[in-house]
Amino acid sequence: VQLQASGGGLAQTGGSLRLSCAVSGRTFSRYSIGWFRQAAGKEREFVAGIRWSGGSTYYTDSVKGRFTISRDNAKNTAYLQMNSLKPEDTAVYYCATGSSIILTQISRTHAYDYWGQGTKVTVSS
Repeated sequence: VQLQASGGGLAQTGGSLRLSCAVSGRTFSRYSIGWFRQAAGKEREFVAGIRWSGGSTYYTDSVKGRFTISRDNAKNTAYLQMNSLKPEDTAVYYCATGSSIILTQISRTHAYDYWGQGTKVTVSS
């Protein structure tokens, strides 16, 4: 299984970026997808998740209303649309996939079994 994250870069405060996560090697539609981020010197944290069953979405409070997670099962790709970016969104963003993730675990790194390599997002003030 391979995950390829892309779309990171430099944005100004208030700007937008769209991250993509292309998944290969597993039946994409049967697995939940999570986006996490890790800022320099900090622990990896949950950003957003989308379940395979029903497509329910979940967000950490700091990105609610600004970020949108989505998935295109036909393209085996998940997305993270990031709007109204803030300097505190600066981090390396990782996508991950996991099976049988229950709601209470969707924000937990250990619930995911495959991870992408990360894409860096820098938001300038």
